[in-house]
Amino acid sequence: MEANTDNTNSQSQSQQLEDEDRLSTLTDDILLSILGRVSLRTAASSCVLSTRWRHLPWCLPELSINVKEFLSGPCCDPAEADDMEEAMVSLTKATRSFLTDHQRESTISSLHLTLYLINAFLCEIGSLVGDAIACGLLKDLDLSVLDETKPGACSDEERLQRAQEIDTFFSAYPSVLCCLTKLCLHNANFNKLDMHHVLFDCCKQLKHLSLCHCDTGASSVFKIDAPNSKLCVLETEKCRFERIDLVCLPKLEKFACFTWESEYVPVTFGFVPSLGKIKLSCGATYDQSPFKLSELLHGTSVHTLTLDFEGEILWLQPEMKELRTAFNKLKKLSLRGIFVEFDMLWMTAFLVAAPSLETLRIQVWEHACDVGEFRGGIYRDRRTPQWEMRFDSSDNRLLKELEFGGFRSLEKQFTFIRSLLERSANLQKIILRGDEDCCYCDALDASLRPSKFPKKDDQEMVVERIGEGIFSPEIIFDEYWSLNI
Repeated sequence: MEANTDNTNSQSQSQQLEDEDRLSTLTDDILLSILGRVSLRTAASSCVLSTRWRHLPWCLPELSINVKEFLSGPCCDPAEADDMEEAMVSLTKATRSFLTDHQRESTISSLHLTLYLINAFLCEIGSLVGDAIACGLLKDLDLSVLDETKPGACSDEERLQRAQEIDTFFSAYPSVLCCLTKLCLHNANFNKLDMHHVLFDCCKQLKHLSLCHCDTGASSVFKIDAPNSKLCVLETEKCRFERIDLVCLPKLEKFACFTWESEYVPVTFGFVPSLGKIKLSCGATYDQSPFKLSELLHGTSVHTLTLDFEGEILWLQPEMKELRTAFNKLKKLSLRGIFVEFDMLWMTAFLVAAPSLETLRIQVWEHACDVGEFRGGIYRDRRTPQWEMRFDSSDNRLLKELEFGGFRSLEKQFTFIRSLLERSANLQKIILRGDEDCCYCDALDASLRPSKFPKKDDQEMVVERIGEGIFSPEIIFDEYWSLNI
């Protein structure tokens, strides 16, 4: 019996060695492709497997060094100062290891560096990155400056200090700006600094800019006039600008604005000839007035548009005919955060105005954390949008796919889907999805959030209600939420 066991173990070890040898015979480019799909810590740990792997982590063309990966668990959320400092010690060590040129065997095409703004470490990190750039080791830098303080809990004095520290870092290491292609900033008030100069005049290679709770003071107007800028993506979230005027950004392809605090339209578009994707997401409060989407989009050639109302009233004024010019090239439209009790036929106005539309995505909003005592007092009463529908004989012959998130068997939803089928002869695919994941709802009593997605036994009835013996589209049921909607 023991002999058989020993023989089995020996065969298992032999097979394991054979598999390891087979892996080691792969070429460097294949092994690097494998390592590029795991975290940097995992990739670095692989060098102890064998001498064959030892040099590989230092040959990776793209590096991602994220301070979050160095937080020792379990940590508080948000992380405390001691945890952040300890993580920055490890991040600095990792940066030193991977950016020291005598250990590198190839250049770094892209470095994704995510760190905390702690002055004690910025000097060495700035020097390491600057030296790597100077000797030609590093080509592109993606920098994210994190802040664990929630936007509403950060004072103006703290935000002013953060902006000053960011400006000081850039001034001390100007070579960093030479290859900075992506920048993400949090909780910075540039009221006493020239924000445009820092972000556009200095960062000449910048292609992607994300600002969270960053501005030049409350109710300020931020004008971006940068004809030589390479910026392709601009994202803002919870910034206190009264308005962002995009006077000139010739390379801009995507603009996203999340939760603005402006009373009126949060952005104006000037010379943005490359702009094709726009995303606007906000739950309208008492202080915000609706605006006309046609006026906002005037002069643009948008092909992909996402509007997210976050379960509140629409921040759009009713219109229909005026949207035709703005929607002339629209191919993909996503309407998210539609309160579940709203009638849905008003959305047909978008279809009438968009004859080139190919994909429509709808997401209905019904959250247990957003009703009654759980809902904040800054929002207005939710009422069904009152849009006057003036339909003509035009059809949406290019519409091929409807994706419906948060579906439940409500008559208003059946009516809306059938109205699309009547107007869209080529609508052959309908994807019905369940509810969006929500950590706040999950924290409540489970009985408050029972699943309302059709069960397996009810799905045949749903198909019959949608088709009514007239239409026969392919209908796919998927109870799990899609991040793409």
